[in-house]
Amino acid sequence: MKKQIAILGSTGSIGKTLIKIINSDKKNFEIKLLSAKKNYKELLKQAKLLKVKNLIISDIQSYNKLKKKLNKSDVKIFNNYDNLKKIFPSKIDYTMSAISGLEGLYPTKQIIKHTKLIAIANKESIICAWDILKKILQKNKTKFIPVDSEHFSLWFALKGISPSNVRKIYITASGGPFANYPINKLKKVKISEALNHPNWKMGKKISIDSATMMNKVFEIIEAKNLFNINYKKLSILIHPKSYIHAIVQFNSGLTKIIAHDTDMKFPIFNTIYPDLNKTIKFKDLDIAKLNSLNLKKVNDDRFPSVKIIKLLSNNLTLFNTVIVSANDSLVNLYLKKKINFTEIQNKLFKIIKSSQFIKYKRIKPKNINEILKLNYYVSSKINSMSI
Repeated sequence: MKKQIAILGSTGSIGKTLIKIINSDKKNFEIKLLSAKKNYKELLKQAKLLKVKNLIISDIQSYNKLKKKLNKSDVKIFNNYDNLKKIFPSKIDYTMSAISGLEGLYPTKQIIKHTKLIAIANKESIICAWDILKKILQKNKTKFIPVDSEHFSLWFALKGISPSNVRKIYITASGGPFANYPINKLKKVKISEALNHPNWKMGKKISIDSATMMNKVFEIIEAKNLFNINYKKLSILIHPKSYIHAIVQFNSGLTKIIAHDTDMKFPIFNTIYPDLNKTIKFKDLDIAKLNSLNLKKVNDDRFPSVKIIKLLSNNLTLFNTVIVSANDSLVNLYLKKKINFTEIQNKLFKIIKSSQFIKYKRIKPKNINEILKLNYYVSSKINSMSI
C-alpha cells in the first residue's frame, strides 16, 4: 500500500528536496496535498508531476490565478488550512511541515490531527510553541521527527535515552561567511557577502541568521525544547566543514558523533524512511574531513548573538516569540538596506532587553493565537520605530 503524504511549503528548498526523493520512488507514495504561499507556478508544476489533487495556496492573488488556470480540472484548490477534513477523511501516513517563519505555526497545528507522523522543518513552531504542539501531538497520537540537520542528528543519537543520562550536547556551526572576517569591518559588509554561505545553499533570511550566528541560538532553543535538556548542557562549536552535525556526551563516558555531507537530503530522506530500511546514494566516509575537524568555541565578540542564550529561561515563555519576531524584523530591515550588518545584533539586544519586551520572560504561551498576536505586535512596534 502506498504511503499517503502531505507537504506544507512544497515550493521551498525542503519541499523540493522531498519531492525529488518521492519522485524517485513514486510507486510507494501518494501525495494527498501540496501547499505554498505565492509560488503557484511551481506548485502547479509539482502537482502535475506527482498527480496531486489537493492544493493550498495562502496568498489570495496567487490563489485566484491558480484557480483560473485549473478552472476545468478536477484538482481542488483551497486558500487556507481550515478545512483539512475535506482533504483527509482519515489519517495520512506522513506530513512534512516546511513553511518558513511563524506563518508555518497555524498550518502545523492544524494538520497534526490528520497525520500519523509529522516531520517539522519549521523551527519557529518549535521555538515558540513546542509545549502547545507537544500536547496536540500526544492527544492525537501523532509521531514527530525534527528535520534540521542538527536536531535530526540529536533525535537519532538520543533515541530511547533519558535526558538525565546526557552530560553535554554540542551543536556545530560552520561560522558562516564571516568566521575569519576582521571584526572591525563587519559593520560595512555587503548583503551579497552576508548571503554567501560557504557550505549550504539557503534562503535569504536563514543565510543572514547563519552569518550572525542567530540560527544557532535558535537551534539551541529548539534542542532544549525538543529533548528537555537544560541550557547549561547545550553548547555551540565552530566546525567550518559542516560534516559533524551533533555531538552527545553521556554520563557513562561515551560520546556519539553524527556526521553526514552538507546536503539536507540526508535528514529529509531519513524522516520519510525512519526505519533505515531504504538506501540512499552517498559518498564514503570522508576521512580527510574527520582528520581536520578544526572544532573551536564561539567567539562572542565576533558573534554577539550567542549571548542571548544567557537571557533564556528553561521554561518556554513568550520571550522566545519576542526574540524570533524582533530578529525577523531586523533581518528584513537589513535586507532593505535600512540598517547595517552589526546593527542587526546590537539593536536586537536593545529591543529584547527593554522593559517593553523583557516582561514576556515571565509569561507562558496559552495558545497559538497569543503567539501570533505577539509576533504581529513586536514586528509592528519595530517597524514603527525610528531605526
